[in-house]
Amino acid sequence: MAESTPNPSEVKVTMHPRNRHRMGYDFKALLKAVPQLRPFVTVNQYDNQTINFANPDAVKMLNRALLKLHYNIEHWDIPADYLCPPIPGRADYIHYAADLLASTNNGVVRKGKKVRVLDIGVGANCVYPIIGHQEYGWSFVGTDIDEEAIQSAQKIIDDNEELKNAIELRLQKHRADIFLFAIKPGERFDLTICNPPFHASIKEAAEGSRRKWNNLGLKTGKEKEPVLNFGGQNAELWYPGGEAAFLKQMAAQSTHFAKQCLWFTTLVSKKENLRILYNALQKAGAADVQTINMSQGQKVSRIMAWTFLSTEDQQHWINR
Repeated sequence: MAESTPNPSEVKVTMHPRNRHRMGYDFKALLKAVPQLRPFVTVNQYDNQTINFANPDAVKMLNRALLKLHYNIEHWDIPADYLCPPIPGRADYIHYAADLLASTNNGVVRKGKKVRVLDIGVGANCVYPIIGHQEYGWSFVGTDIDEEAIQSAQKIIDDNEELKNAIELRLQKHRADIFLFAIKPGERFDLTICNPPFHASIKEAAEGSRRKWNNLGLKTGKEKEPVLNFGGQNAELWYPGGEAAFLKQMAAQSTHFAKQCLWFTTLVSKKENLRILYNALQKAGAADVQTINMSQGQKVSRIMAWTFLSTEDQQHWINR
């Protein structure tokens, strides 16, 4: 079943004002950018062009076209079964994060390579650093516990001249750690971002896949196990104890780098986990905690942001 696509003239008012994807997908321009997308494009019952979002190959080709058309990325690919994220949602996170940094800079959006961002779980797709660098010129450090994901992301960087010297990748060899061993002594980051794993086990992740297939009107049986339409390896989809355990670990470890990071941020998939993270951050002694709501169509998500720096310390950070 194909997912409907809005007309280009219909502005998605729920997306961030600077999000390039607020107008929906311009398939005419996308097909011109990447002609290989054409076999995956169909027309739905509303006479709009779209793709089958249950087809991983179609989603990957759409992402390739979006990254080339909007972010000047000539070469982008990921290994089979790795997370192929929805570009508009990833862009929203980056733009709201830019607003967060602007809030400590007299409302002025900060641009340029001096703004350093740490992406926890950069993945094989490297999408957050791509958008952050191409939109704002930020420099990134991306970490991941999956060596193949790091290799894939490095190939994307190597194959695109604009990304070289802008993104550094680090393999996190300590699987239980998030910030520990990822941030070097004396190193400073203006921002950390993260899209945490939200399932508690591989069984729960598989059940989530089945629900997605059912929602898309697809049937599953013993002869065919469902796959997520956006893919995803174990490390990308689940963590012992689920999202809540990951967020509590993140809050606890962030205290070790209270003076080395201006703002810590993370997506929170499950609404009930907001209170869990908030309580953990209060216990950790965070000076300011903010919740930023986002929505793309019917999907609602939120970013939790926190800092251990006082208002005065934040201003001193910016002045430096």
